[in-house]
Amino acid sequence: MYFAALLARTEDGWEASDTELDDVETLSDLTDLAREASVDEDTVLVFIEQEDAWFGVVRVDGEDDPRIFVSDATAAARSSYGEILLTDELLGREPGAEDTIAALEELVGLDDTEDGDPDTTADHDTTDHNHDDVDDDGLDADTDAVPAGPLGDTRILADLGLPEAELLMLRTDALVEIADALGAAEVLETVR
Repeated sequence: MYFAALLARTEDGWEASDTELDDVETLSDLTDLAREASVDEDTVLVFIEQEDAWFGVVRVDGEDDPRIFVSDATAAARSSYGEILLTDELLGREPGAEDTIAALEELVGLDDTEDGDPDTTADHDTTDHNHDDVDDDGLDADTDAVPAGPLGDTRILADLGLPEAELLMLRTDALVEIADALGAAEVLETVR
């Protein structure tokens, strides 16, 4: 189960609204949604939480590029909303690398042979191969690996009252704790 909300900073404090992500397909869509909620181009935070699995925070300050933090990149990678946050830049990949990897996967079968080439590996091969860098599907783990654990801007909320160390310790009910640190617990509770 997912929960998503926007917190927009105003002169009078924070304003919260729950949000539907059905029409959001890219980080750009999410950023546009945040900017629409912005008051005088002030800070807007987008919270996304998948119950007991991961949470993400996207911070949009005016026209600046969005800043992103994801609590568990591996768990988020298995989620359609998490995939929106796990951009090539955040993962340290070249833009378009995912398309290149998908094209290579099409060319190379699960047995590491190109289409039409016979499998020349003998069944009785007892050579001790180092399989540390190879996933179960036979692809090099380093090409498309998503790091385990937190990923992104760990100081995303530091100037708003939640230091990096505290953000990294959050696990379940994280959004409540974040909102509490920001002084926005009551307004967030109205949309939960």
